[in-house]
Parts: sequence; C-alpha cells; structure tokens
Amino acid sequence: MSKPSADTTAVSRPQRRRPPLAAAVVQSLATAIVLGEYPPGTALPSAGDLCEEYEVSRTVIREATTTLAEKGLVATRQGWGTVVLDQDQWSLLDPLVLDALFQRKDRLVYLDNLIEIRTTLECAMAARAAVRIDDAQAGALSAKLDELAALIDDPDAYSRADIEFHEIIHRASQDAFGRAIVSSIQGKAVRSPQYSGDPTREDIELTHEAHARVAAAVLARDGGGAAEAMREHITSSWARRRPADVPDAQEP
Repeated sequence: MSKPSADTTAVSRPQRRRPPLAAAVVQSLATAIVLGEYPPGTALPSAGDLCEEYEVSRTVIREATTTLAEKGLVATRQGWGTVVLDQDQWSLLDPLVLDALFQRKDRLVYLDNLIEIRTTLECAMAARAAVRIDDAQAGALSAKLDELAALIDDPDAYSRADIEFHEIIHRASQDAFGRAIVSSIQGKAVRSPQYSGDPTREDIELTHEAHARVAAAVLARDGGGAAEAMREHITSSWARRRPADVPDAQEP
C-alpha cells in the first residue's frame, strides 16, 4: 500500500502584528525620547516601572522596546538596561520620529532643512519631468491646475490638490527615490502648523501663479525653466509662511 503523497501546498501564515497597546506605548516613548525627556545615554525606566506607568504587561513593554530599537532610538545594554541612543542613530525618516521632531521647540531648524531637501529634490524632478512627461501625465497636470484654480477660495481643498499637483510631476520624473523621500517627509510636515501656516486668499493666489509657471515650463518641455520655477515656488512660499521667532538653540 503506497503512502499518501505529502501536500506541498504552501500555507500562508498571517502576519504577526504588534498589539495596539504596544503601538500606543511606542508612540508615547518615541515622542518622549525625541523631545528630550530621556536624553541620549540615559536609560529608560525599568520594565516594571513602565508596566506600572502604562498599565500594561511585560510582553507589551518588550514589544514596544523592540520597536523603539528598530527605529534606532534605543539599544539594550548589559547592566544598563534600555539606553537612549544619540540622534545620529535615529531613523529620522520614520513617521513617528518625524512627527515628534516637528513637535520640538527647535522644529523650525528641521522645517528649514526640509525646505532645503524639497528644493533640491523637486527642482531636479521638475527638470526630469519636463523631459520625460507623457501625454497622459501632461493631461493630468493641466487638469489638476484647472482644479486648483477652482479651489482658491477653499484653503483645505487647495492644499490637498496642491500635493496631488506635485505628485503628478514626481511620477512624471520617474525619480522613485526622490519621490519616496519627499513623500515621507512632507507627509508629516504638512500636519505641522509651522509648515502649513494659515494661508490667506492672497497667499493662495500667489501659490497658484507659481503652480501655473511650473506647469507651463514642464508642459513646454523646458527642463531648466521647470527647475527654476519650482525653486522660486518652494522658497517664496516658505518665506511667506515661515514664523519669524526662530529659537537660537538647536536642542529640544
């Protein structure tokens, strides 16, 4: 009697998810670390103390500590416990870390840096888009500009369509890394009042005029003109909404 053949069909295993409680603890501790409540080189409270503070089990604390280590915020050291690492080891593009950075007293330092990065990357992407844009993308860019024109009296809707306008150019540039970096950083920055500001109708009209210049250059396949129009757009827009009270210290 022959043996039944083994079933070689692969059985997919459900992905293991960290408990929601652990995610909440991670967010709280990550924010506390980035804001300087636990300076680099110091140890987090013991697992027992954290269990008591957050009213969770040791399993949840272990899950949270593992995630913090993955973000480069902490490391476990024999005899020291869970130690906070220096900022140069943090995963600065991690959404939680970024979110906390934009809550710091010196957040304008990081927002200024963001504008520098955006300017460098988006000018290059605009130049590439002018060369690589296809007919479908050109049509989408023109349509989005028309949509923006109809939203000038609706700041929130204009802001959302503004991001979509830039994304069309990013996709047309075929610069996958540049697009990913800008999207990752800006996705958090736009939630910061210091970054988004409170634009007036005049501000939006000026922004729209800048969008029109960028679109015109891209659609004319003028790479140099597209890069320059994008540079003027990003830097002048930030100059209008950047708060004047910049802290001297670059510490949290």
